Amino acid sequence: MVRRRNPTGVVRAAIFRAVSARLTSIESQIGVRLVTRTTRGTQLTPAGEVVAEWADQVLDVAQRVDTGLASLRSDRRSRLKVVASQTVAEQLLPRWLVSLQTAAARHGALAPEISFTATESKEAIAAVREGEAELGFIETRGVLHGLRSRVVGRDELIVVVPPDHTWVRRSAPITVAELRQTPLVSRKSGWQLLLGADEPVDADQPAPAAHPLELASAAAVRAAVLAGAGPAVMSRLAVSDDLSHGRLRAVPIADLDLRRDLRAIWMGTQNPPAGAARDLLHHIATTR
Repeated sequence: MVRRRNPTGVVRAAIFRAVSARLTSIESQIGVRLVTRTTRGTQLTPAGEVVAEWADQVLDVAQRVDTGLASLRSDRRSRLKVVASQTVAEQLLPRWLVSLQTAAARHGALAPEISFTATESKEAIAAVREGEAELGFIETRGVLHGLRSRVVGRDELIVVVPPDHTWVRRSAPITVAELRQTPLVSRKSGWQLLLGADEPVDADQPAPAAHPLELASAAAVRAAVLAGAGPAVMSRLAVSDDLSHGRLRAVPIADLDLRRDLRAIWMGTQNPPAGAARDLLHHIATTR
């Protein structure tokens, strides 16, 4: 009959040898005996008891750190603060957030709690740089020093007028010179919108005509144009429904490319921050 060794005993012996070897290595490094080894077993020395107490304290701290990090990871996955330019905040972000909640509910999960502030692109960039928001959305062109970005959509600035405006009956596009001479209704200078926030008006050209109406929101600008206040520079996304139903008309401008990328921005590595920010951007990319 062959006697088989107890597997549990073999494992215990291996663990004991590994622990013993580790203790011997530590004793050699610190020059202090931690255990007394006899034929009857191993016993901690007074110094060993002190070291064991310190080790308990270290393990307790490590456990608290691990628990805290898990809590931070959970909070980062469940909460997100976003700052977005006016066009994205008004025309795209609400639809993205509703769609994200619907997708989460479909899979029996909880969607992250996302709060967002609507502002100008310049302020959105500053908020992300200063850590006031983890994720931003902007609509301006230019180099984003110190920030990472990803295109999440595309838009175009257009000049819109009511259907009975004289420009609608023209066969040729409006020239840039004519546009400069026309007061534009806007939530800020219409000519600044056409150029972009970081591009100065050509000093050799006469100043663009000013309009007495400078309104606070895209909705107010739209209402003013519908009421006959004059042409306006607007996002195509903001007036797409008016264009499709004929309430407003887009007027072509010669030699002026007004297309623009809408970008998500964040601080840090090439990939978006893990958690709710990355989940939102992944959702946007898969539903565009």
